[in-house]
Amino acid sequence: MSHNSSSPDFLHHHFHDVDQQYQTSKFGMWAFILTEVLTFGGLFVAYTVYRSWYPEMFYDAHLLLDVQKGMLNTIVLISSSLTMALAIWAIQKKNKKLSLWMLVITWVLALGFLGIKYLEYSHKFEVGQLPGIFYSYMGPEVVNIDNPHIFFGIYFIMTGLHGLHVAIGMGLIAWLIYLTKKDKLHSEYYTPMETVGIFWHLVDLIWIYLFPLFYLIG
Repeated sequence: MSHNSSSPDFLHHHFHDVDQQYQTSKFGMWAFILTEVLTFGGLFVAYTVYRSWYPEMFYDAHLLLDVQKGMLNTIVLISSSLTMALAIWAIQKKNKKLSLWMLVITWVLALGFLGIKYLEYSHKFEVGQLPGIFYSYMGPEVVNIDNPHIFFGIYFIMTGLHGLHVAIGMGLIAWLIYLTKKDKLHSEYYTPMETVGIFWHLVDLIWIYLFPLFYLIG
């Protein structure tokens, strides 16, 4: 579809007008979010089933997790949701500098989250608190725990998939920083920032569920 000379530069050729482009982009992101909810929903069902089968094991095995690191990561991720929201607000208010700063801080917080997760994971690899046949931890705390490898299997699948989403989010935020620096995003066109913001809030929300389910059992 051709546009007249008065069409803004950010209006893509396959959209009739700016509003249609905005609404379609938002709808597309929400449709994607639905598939994400279905994916994690299946894992939450698996968690519920196994926890109902092995309630005592889940409680005992969760004591091997580092609650302080989990809490710190929760604070980090909630903070990153705030800075992402502030980045969108700033670009709406024509404050490019503040928006860039908020995006950079969001990216750094995401990196901090993965850094803390790396410390957790590396410790578990070191002592053998791993899923399935790879589980080899024989510490004194697990003398009376049956099948702790099941707990760690679900733990690694769910937190690992979530960590992958954080890494993807970091790539998207870096892209937003580039677009904002190049003045491709501004008060009249910030749809990519808003859609990435929706994705990032989902990543935050999933962790808010994962944290108590694994770290605060009982």
